[in-house]
Amino acid sequence: MNIALMAHDRKKELMVQFCIAYCGILSGHNLCATQTTGKLVAEATGLPITLYLPCRQGGDQQIGARITYNELDMILFFADPALGQEGYNEVMKLCRLCDMHNVPIATNLATAEMLVLGLKEGYLDWRDIVREQKKQ
Repeated sequence: MNIALMAHDRKKELMVQFCIAYCGILSGHNLCATQTTGKLVAEATGLPITLYLPCRQGGDQQIGARITYNELDMILFFADPALGQEGYNEVMKLCRLCDMHNVPIATNLATAEMLVLGLKEGYLDWRDIVREQKKQ
């Protein structure tokens, strides 16, 4: 599975701790992330992560494009609800793309944990079928 990691500034440490906790599961998958989040997670876990631009420089758009082309199977975006509407615009755009293309997205720790545990159990294997159908 191809998994994207993103986090608002005040949630980056939570993303790092989450990835440390689930490193064993995440290590079996292809990870990508926006630049700052990806560097922090890679340094803390040793996981190989493909880095995109920081969100403010278009990293969220790069991940959005990968969703549109069905190249991502899961998005973990730890969003900061304290940012208000302005900060949530990027989250809502990605949620919309995920809804359009049936890509699971988690915007908080509880949902991320459910997705990663489901990944471990094989509950998201249907994404492999979707990805193959879109190629044809």
